[in-house]
Amino acid sequence: MTSIAFKKLEQWVAIKNRPFLISGPCSAESHSQIINTAEALASSNIVSVFRAGVWKPRTRYKSFEGHGEKALSWLYEVKERTNLPVAVEVASPKHVELCLKYDIDILWIGARTVANPFSIQELAKSLKNTKIPVMIKNPINPDLQLWIGAIERIHSSGIQNIAVIHRGFNTWEKSSYRNSPLWEIPVELKRLFPEVPIICDPSHITGDAGMIEKIAQNAIDLDMDGLMIESHINPETALSDKNQQITPEKLKEIISNLKLRKSEKFEKTTAEKLEKYREKIDLLDYKLLETLSERMKVVGDIGHLKKDKNITILQIGRWNDIIQDRKNAGLKLGLDEDFLKELLSLVHKESINVQKRIMKL
Repeated sequence: MTSIAFKKLEQWVAIKNRPFLISGPCSAESHSQIINTAEALASSNIVSVFRAGVWKPRTRYKSFEGHGEKALSWLYEVKERTNLPVAVEVASPKHVELCLKYDIDILWIGARTVANPFSIQELAKSLKNTKIPVMIKNPINPDLQLWIGAIERIHSSGIQNIAVIHRGFNTWEKSSYRNSPLWEIPVELKRLFPEVPIICDPSHITGDAGMIEKIAQNAIDLDMDGLMIESHINPETALSDKNQQITPEKLKEIISNLKLRKSEKFEKTTAEKLEKYREKIDLLDYKLLETLSERMKVVGDIGHLKKDKNITILQIGRWNDIIQDRKNAGLKLGLDEDFLKELLSLVHKESINVQKRIMKL
């Protein structure tokens, strides 16, 4: 994996308040809409960066797709009026060229573009010899390696000021969200790249203005570095994604309600308590690993018996009984049902693999 040294957000953008906040409408629809929204957000004194979509890749043909270059001039005016840096989504080298022409401060790459390595490579080429910061959204599908690949390609172009945006993932499972958060994916990205700034986009995760505060708090609790929330001076008239946009006033209310958490620096007594709890978790983890190892040894004994007696590996009736019995036992112990299903599925998958190796399949 490529070694990347990420700069902290405060090294390349002025942070007005905590949490770090990027806000603005989904789309730049008109001069008055952009200026009025920007001025309202600037007066709130909680927004560090103003965002707006200029080129909108819409799912359906003839949907509103933005005003392009004309809207860039409106964003340039936002900078002059509010002193807020402005961010725009780009999907092609031509977009990059125009953004540089209008002195756009930050670029972001959308989920559809990140899903296409060919497009990312072309963008990376167009970014060479520039120092403009780039924010990279996760791909539409839950593919961590694709996300990492986009980060690596942009970094290889010489861009050092990079952040990523967690905007949720499209899955086949039914969900109350527009895009499932799948928090484990950005958490794993943070594990692999501890210094990467991660900004959460509750607007695209929820698709619902009423759920934004909940997801924003979840992101804060997971120690993400900032939020990108869509705000429109009059969401009811928005030409795109009106259900997930909120007024500047509502945004200020949501941010004021968030409970900010501490990260790693605690007072001595709290640190000592945490250390004791962590020691207990370490011991329990080792016991858990020992138990799993013992289980797989028994699975191996079963595999040898099945091989000797020419019995199939999969015994679906037995597996269904295990699932129901262990799930009921786990629920009584206070464990989450979805967690139990996933855990038991992983254990069963490895049990099958152990027996396949014995059968030499």
